[in-house]
Amino acid sequence: MRRVVCPGSFDPITNGHLDIIARACTLFDEVVIAVLVNQTKSSLFTVDERIEMIKQVTTRYTNIKVDSWSGLLVDYCRTNKIPTIVKGLRAVSDFDYELQMSQVNLQLQGVETLFMSTAPSHSFLSSSLVKEIASYGGDVSAYMPAAIVDKLRSRLERKD
Repeated sequence: MRRVVCPGSFDPITNGHLDIIARACTLFDEVVIAVLVNQTKSSLFTVDERIEMIKQVTTRYTNIKVDSWSGLLVDYCRTNKIPTIVKGLRAVSDFDYELQMSQVNLQLQGVETLFMSTAPSHSFLSSSLVKEIASYGGDVSAYMPAAIVDKLRSRLERKD
């Protein structure tokens, strides 16, 4: 069975994330979406909320598993017998950072990294940018599924 992990914070999940996930689903038998647990980072949504949102918007895929992890991703890969990581690249700046990470991951645990260039229509998207636009009342409906837009708006209203 060909397995891959698609890691990220997904705070919240965007159409850019979904593009990479959908394409990975056509290449691998199982795609594990691993939501990062980072105690030092302030997230808008809890890990459990992010997992639920991902499950909600990926129901059409039958080969997805959603999980969470903290610590080194390569340790998660070793523990779960996942030999490959898939990462979406938006720009050269993403590549500079991700190349270094992929080389360390290969050296530490023999875990390969597959880079997928993001579809041009999503090349500028990030969860941070979408949250900022939404926090000023901007329309983010083109950047994420409708159900996630509603959750984002609701969370931002409660935060104010």
